[in-house]
Amino acid sequence: MRQIGWILVYVLELWVLCLIVRAILSWFPIHYGSTAHRVNSVLVRITEPIIGPVRRMIPPLGSRGVSIDLSFIVVILVIQVVIAMIRNTLL
Repeated sequence: MRQIGWILVYVLELWVLCLIVRAILSWFPIHYGSTAHRVNSVLVRITEPIIGPVRRMIPPLGSRGVSIDLSFIVVILVIQVVIAMIRNTLL
C-alpha cells in the first residue's frame, strides 16, 4: 500500500511540473508545427481536464490586455496539500 502512495506522490509531482512548464510556455509565442507547439499540445491535453473546470469557477484577473490565470495557482496549491497529506500518511 505504501508503494501505491509513493507512486501517487510522484505522479502528482509530475503533474505540477507539467502545469509549471505549460504556464511558462504560455509567456512565449509558439509557432504551429514547432517542437514547442507539440510539447504545449501534450501539456494542454494532460492538464486541461483539471484546469478547465477551475478556470470556469475562477476566471483570470486582469485589465488592459494583461491577465493572471489564478486557476494554475489554485490547482498547484491543492495538489501540494494533497501531496503533503499523502506523505504524512506514509511516514
